[in-house]
Amino acid sequence: MLTGGCLCGATRYEATGTPYHQTNCHCGMCRRAAGAAYVTWFSVPRAEFRFTAATPAAYRSSAHATRRFCATCGTPLSFESDKHQDEIDVTTCSLDTPEALPPADQTRTATRLPWVTLEPGLPTFPEARTNR
Repeated sequence: MLTGGCLCGATRYEATGTPYHQTNCHCGMCRRAAGAAYVTWFSVPRAEFRFTAATPAAYRSSAHATRRFCATCGTPLSFESDKHQDEIDVTTCSLDTPEALPPADQTRTATRLPWVTLEPGLPTFPEARTNR
């Protein structure tokens, strides 16, 4: 089981499912939502993920997606796409042990910041991953 939560500790979660789609996302929306050069995510089946303390706030960041974050400290926690309702994407660095899930690829690299160096050796996708 994977556990994690926000900076202040108010919001906690657990994921019992096997993680997949571990990625560094370079899209502009992720950058803006996190205030970071890119965001590292992993996915799990939505049925195998739950918030265990303090329901996070939700923000409809596009016509097809909702982002959740701690209402107290603002830590970005998840991304839920209407197009992939059976999965939830979780911010890797909100895990208690983020080192356990290194990224396996890099997505949306066509919009990466020019001063960000891509991780050598990781598969790179200019847009979305092709093996959904």
